[in-house]
Amino acid sequence: MNDISSQPLLGTNGIIFMGVYLLSLIGIGFAGRVAQKEKTLADFYLAGRGMGVFVLFLTLYATQYSGNTLIGFAGKAYRTGFSSLVTVLFMSSIIGAYLLYAPKLFRLSKKYNFITIGDFIQHRYKSNRLTITISILAIVALGNYILTNLKAIGFIVTATTGGVIPFAEGIILLSLIMVIYETLGGMRSVAWTDVIQGILLMLGVFLIFYTIQTQYGGLDVAETTLKKIRPDFYDALTPKELMTWGSTMVIVFFGISVYPHAIQRIYAAKNEHTLKRSFQIMVFMPLVTTLFMVYVGIVGVSKFPGLDRAGSETVTLLLLNDLSQHIPWISGLLILFISAAVAAVMSTVDSALLAVSSLATQDFYRRVRPNSSQRKLTYIGKFISWLVMALAVVLAIKLPQTIWKLFEIKLELLCQIAPAIFLGVHMKNLSGKAVFYGIIVGTGIALIIMVGHWVYPLIPSKPLGIHGGVWGLMANGIVIWFIQKKRTHE
Repeated sequence: MNDISSQPLLGTNGIIFMGVYLLSLIGIGFAGRVAQKEKTLADFYLAGRGMGVFVLFLTLYATQYSGNTLIGFAGKAYRTGFSSLVTVLFMSSIIGAYLLYAPKLFRLSKKYNFITIGDFIQHRYKSNRLTITISILAIVALGNYILTNLKAIGFIVTATTGGVIPFAEGIILLSLIMVIYETLGGMRSVAWTDVIQGILLMLGVFLIFYTIQTQYGGLDVAETTLKKIRPDFYDALTPKELMTWGSTMVIVFFGISVYPHAIQRIYAAKNEHTLKRSFQIMVFMPLVTTLFMVYVGIVGVSKFPGLDRAGSETVTLLLLNDLSQHIPWISGLLILFISAAVAAVMSTVDSALLAVSSLATQDFYRRVRPNSSQRKLTYIGKFISWLVMALAVVLAIKLPQTIWKLFEIKLELLCQIAPAIFLGVHMKNLSGKAVFYGIIVGTGIALIIMVGHWVYPLIPSKPLGIHGGVWGLMANGIVIWFIQKKRTHE
């Protein structure tokens, strides 16, 4: 029997199609450059604040459902079984979180011309130290997000070519393409490529679900095997596991909903009606994206039992490769799915890269050089994009963490930003001092728990089943409440 993992997913025609697709993204980058109306940060990073429903929905969708969806969620389902179905609820809850603050934040952004999350923080709290702290946290979390998806790119390219293009070289190649079209046209190029990538993602996820259901028999057939090799999938959840469920819900609800690149898309909407309509459509996406990939991961256990933690993150690719060995006509579906997988990863990385670039330029460089022209600031932003991508590529190749673990770390940090935004848009008397010390304490506790586990593995990464980021968020909220109460009584 051939080693499935060494067989290329795509033949010559498929690789040619992928090459043409990737080159077309650079062409879209040039189109975005031509469409620029002015050499300003607002035009480059927010596409002139003119996104309609169709483009805004697809860029939100392609950005939110990333390499973690196609690789990480399936891998998580492979390891934990039916309990991972709760991720569908997690992803649905995010839209509710957006609707709590996004409409009001959009109105403020239109009035005061915000470009980054830091612009809102500075306007709202008039605190340089708070703005800088939040911008640093956002950049670190986004850097982690880029690492997550670059690792997914490495897995996909290696599987696609049967190892002809190794993990590291695959990351370098696609990273170069992304940074080229992102720096050519900014948000316009990113959003336009997201339209293509979002459509490919929806088609790809649906078709792999349909194919596995029809060719493998889905869960109806897999269940017999699962009960023998993974009876733990059918066990009732322990109180600690239920706590972890709730904890994950918290970090997803508060962490994903304050993605800096998602906030930039809120700023870029044409009007408030466009923004709300896009979110209304997004509500249904977990049912046809997250649910399908969790299903794929669980079925994968019956076909490829015994994969280690790193191997579990290739389960989707292993299933596709297995199908290609036995069903010749499936090659067309493979091309579409691999294109969708690559598209999902690239749409997320380019968005995160654009957000990092804007934060570094607007919230740091512009403070040092306040008299810089808009043209110069735009060029500085492009240079930062290249620098950040180079660093991320090196770290993605070297760091051993799984995609899901990187996903959790990012959200645990972003959670600490959430009170500044959720409370800040609604509470006029909330002080910057309270928010600042809340973030410092919350982030400190989250880091102590995370680092403590890395240094001494006997220290639990989730005390009582609760993420370090949630412990930090609780402390964050208590500090804000205490300082705010004290301030009220003075």
